[in-house]
Amino acid sequence: MLAPWLELPGAQSRLDEWSAASGLDLERLGTTATLQDITDTAVTQPLVVAAALLGAAELRRRGQVPADTIVAGHSIGEVAALAIAGVISESDALRLASVRGAAMSRACADRPTGMIAVLGGVEADVLMALETAGLTPANRNGAGQIVAAGPLEACDALEKNPPSRARLRRLDVAGAFHTSFMASAVDEVRELAAGIEVRDPKLTLLSNADGIAVTSGHDALDRIVSQITSPVRWDLCTQTMLKRGVDTFVELPPSGALVGLAKRMMREVPRYGLTAPEDLEQALDAVPALTGS
Repeated sequence: MLAPWLELPGAQSRLDEWSAASGLDLERLGTTATLQDITDTAVTQPLVVAAALLGAAELRRRGQVPADTIVAGHSIGEVAALAIAGVISESDALRLASVRGAAMSRACADRPTGMIAVLGGVEADVLMALETAGLTPANRNGAGQIVAAGPLEACDALEKNPPSRARLRRLDVAGAFHTSFMASAVDEVRELAAGIEVRDPKLTLLSNADGIAVTSGHDALDRIVSQITSPVRWDLCTQTMLKRGVDTFVELPPSGALVGLAKRMMREVPRYGLTAPEDLEQALDAVPALTGS
């Protein structure tokens, strides 16, 4: 996941600094580790943030980020978004991701929980079916996609009585993220956040909580803490992007999921997913604002 980015100028020193901040060997975990090594959310979350920040750093090195850029992240991606918007430092983003991931991993061990994607169906019917089964809509991603979370027996109940015209897909995750089952992780993350130096965003920063632009750095960080037990409203983030006239969508590494959602929700907007450095060239060539031309 990180190997192609480590060949770029400055990437190795960044990763060394982030490894020290997170207490993890990010180079090994992002290059030679086994799948089993990185599936624990305590490891996955810092790796995702590191990948996104390496991609953002190379984008800035090759071009420029226009002043009217909108930054948003999905779930743990919102921690990377805070650093990209200038609210917190990159090292603090990795510290935050590491503590958040470890605390949530421990919360997952408290009770067997999981997540299940509901694709299609009528939204009102889907929400009613989730409530009946005892599940929470943890991610409302738009494009007919809601990810439900809760006890494993509730996931089983939903599979036995699925909403009409909807497909279900169990997710290979450790637990019910963005629900009350993660409550034990909140205090630890809040304690760390209290000691982080915070600045107001330099770019427009959208919040997962409600899709609005957050103008206060302290508010943005507070939302990161509350996000642990609150639903991700990516649907509202997308609506805000469309209302503000976003003309290009670039997903930082590891990319794929958000570009897929944008394909269905932002049909007229050109989309670029960055999985390796060579993917940057297409985005830079296609978006004059990124190169200042």
